[in-house]
Amino acid sequence: MSSFAKQFGPGHKSQSTVAHAQTVSPESTSTDDIKEKDAAAIATGRQLSEAEAATQLKRIKSKHRWDPNLPEELEEGIEEATEEHNLAGELRLVDELVEDSPYPEVRAAVRNYDEDVPINTVRAWVLGMLLTTIASGLNSLFALRQPAITITSLTVQLVSYPLGVAWHRAMPTRQFRLFGKSFSLNPGPFNIKEHTIIVVMANVNVAGGVAYATDTITAQRGFYGQDFGWGFNILLCISTQVIGYGLAGIFRKVLVWPAAMIWPTSLINTALFYGLHDKSKTDPAKTNGWTISRYRYFFFVFVGSFCWYWFPGFIAPFLSVFCFACWIRPNNVVVNQLFGGWTGVSLLPITFDWTQISAYAYSPLIPPWHAIANTMIGVILFFWFATMGVHYTNTWYADFLPISDSQSYDNTGSLYNVSRILTPDYTLDLEAYKAYSPLFLSTTFALTYGLSFAAISAVIVHTALFHGPDLWQRIRNMRTDEEDVHYRMMRKYQDVPQWWYISLFIVMLAISLGVCLGYPTLMHWWAFFVALIISTVWFVPIGMIQGMTSIQIGLNVFTEFITGYIQPGRPVAMMLFKTYGYITMAQGLYFTQDLKLGQYMKVPPRSMFMAQTIATLWACIVQVGVLEWAFGGAISDICTEHQTNKFNCPNGRVFFNASVIWGLIGPQRIFSPGSLYANLQYFWLAGILTPILFYLLARAFPRLPFRYVSAPLIFGGSAQIPPATPLNYLSWGIVGFVFNKYIRNRYRGWWMRFNYITSAGLDVGLAICTIVIILAINLTNTKMTSWWGVSVANNNADNMDTAIKYPNPDPSATGRFFGPEQW
Repeated sequence: MSSFAKQFGPGHKSQSTVAHAQTVSPESTSTDDIKEKDAAAIATGRQLSEAEAATQLKRIKSKHRWDPNLPEELEEGIEEATEEHNLAGELRLVDELVEDSPYPEVRAAVRNYDEDVPINTVRAWVLGMLLTTIASGLNSLFALRQPAITITSLTVQLVSYPLGVAWHRAMPTRQFRLFGKSFSLNPGPFNIKEHTIIVVMANVNVAGGVAYATDTITAQRGFYGQDFGWGFNILLCISTQVIGYGLAGIFRKVLVWPAAMIWPTSLINTALFYGLHDKSKTDPAKTNGWTISRYRYFFFVFVGSFCWYWFPGFIAPFLSVFCFACWIRPNNVVVNQLFGGWTGVSLLPITFDWTQISAYAYSPLIPPWHAIANTMIGVILFFWFATMGVHYTNTWYADFLPISDSQSYDNTGSLYNVSRILTPDYTLDLEAYKAYSPLFLSTTFALTYGLSFAAISAVIVHTALFHGPDLWQRIRNMRTDEEDVHYRMMRKYQDVPQWWYISLFIVMLAISLGVCLGYPTLMHWWAFFVALIISTVWFVPIGMIQGMTSIQIGLNVFTEFITGYIQPGRPVAMMLFKTYGYITMAQGLYFTQDLKLGQYMKVPPRSMFMAQTIATLWACIVQVGVLEWAFGGAISDICTEHQTNKFNCPNGRVFFNASVIWGLIGPQRIFSPGSLYANLQYFWLAGILTPILFYLLARAFPRLPFRYVSAPLIFGGSAQIPPATPLNYLSWGIVGFVFNKYIRNRYRGWWMRFNYITSAGLDVGLAICTIVIILAINLTNTKMTSWWGVSVANNNADNMDTAIKYPNPDPSATGRFFGPEQW
């Protein structure tokens, strides 16, 4: 048996045994089952000659030539079987590839059979809409606060399970009739597909925290003092959320149906579904000696994560950023810049806080190792070496600025005061700008813009070179192409017609135009279409990267850059352009991810369509309602720096600052020739040339690991720096190496059964503990007793963002302290 065949985990059945799957535990596969599978494969394969089997295997290998997730053991198994003309081995491999996913990640978290259970039940819809309302409302409210509470889909997934079980025990089983149709409040035990529908309803609205349009509304209401009314706010929220769903449906043929689009983040959800619903015992022979069930293991990890976070999150904050060098020399600028974890570059990335590890790049147990490694290359290359080289040569006046933060500064070293360059109608007062100051950024913040330029160009070139031919073949031969086994099982359900998605897209397009032109946004109609074209063009390339790695390359900087040139001096128009140009794609990819989750869990496509659409429309109304309540006087001094309960609108403030940089001052005054950051424009060229270099190396040396090198991830994988720091990404990478490289290779059985459940337990425990701390501690203004573990974490230049070589001794003094004399 080939090494690949040995890697197929328990719980996956040949189609010859699928008829019995509904009554067989997913962990019951035995040696007899394997023999039965081999016999079935050979029996089926007798219809193929050795040459035909070899041709089919070689075609599969060729199709996945540049697939970084394809297991090396599969390639070796194909080469071994075809070179030796081993008919039995070839037929077994063909059977395995037809019967299940070739990816260990998917086999570990998804069953390769379907079950017929109730889906569109009253229970699923009531619980789904209830939890969507609560999660969306709370996320919208606490997004206005620092720190924010975010109700994630994993939290909803955990909470909905006991609610579903309780519903089954409490509700009557009698039948009711309504509009000629019968239904029951209690159709039987709470099942896994009902659970999926509930999570999908919530996930399309909480996957990104809150609707991105709410940041636009918050920036308008809280910082610009504008209020276009309920109608504008609701239509903006709905159109920006749902227009991406149309694109998700249109492109589902290339981003959802193929097996290569594994969407790793969805595997956390599937693993937790099975962990909650399947309480079968673990076979120690297949899991490196472990016998605990996934259900019990999840709750042990969950409780451990919940209890532990009280230490770095409240009792002993020094555990969050374990920077002992900063404790020893708390006021030394260079030490705090090099080793700091809050505003430094973290040369010793030590943390005992899961928040620091997973806050920006999400759980490191999700992405495949090659994606983590590429991201680490970028962090070390650009945020260690390049950052230190730039900063310590005083490039961009770095001696007068922090090495890493997300603020914008004027030439006195103070935060940039936007009000000094605004006209009464919120456009740029050029004379006031010339009299005040150019805009300055920290070193990592400036580099991030350059890296974003490179990532945007690299993702197009990389996709064209590595995936272009395969993408074209998939589009041409979609119905006859090699299919994902899970998609093939979905064929028995009625698909959503393409015209549903197209119609939804057109309706949302019309509403979007009404939003842009029917209100005083100062946005041109043609600018809206430019934004939409950007989202559409980059949807598939970025979607393919995310579908393979779980890492999304953002379009936010690119859209800001474009709108700053085509609509200069119009900050509100800039915010709308960015929302339609970036969030249309980002939200559409969240929908795409959930479509893959529905495919994994075998939820009928039309049920998915209705659940996603209705829940999204309702959540938009809820979130806008919460904002109207908050800004209507319910929260006093909202969005001010020192608001009593810390409702200072951090996300809206970042959005506002970006609108100032790009929409008001404009990129021509920051990045054009002759400006301070003009040399960052060379990153566009780097993004074009680097994928070409990697592609040529991969073709010239096919047995070397160049096919795993990804220029878009090297440039854009760490795009959250700042406000993230190298500590977040480096600790993320270390943990990712341990689980998705070392443990995956050494203890494959344990990894396949427990890896994703471990991630879910850590994430959910952290989320629940964070909510409890904020509600019980922060909102009541309870303070931790002062002791060494608190004071040492707070009293250093890294934490206070004061690690600056030449700080202004008198920031209140007028006049230039550094920078050019004219701008």
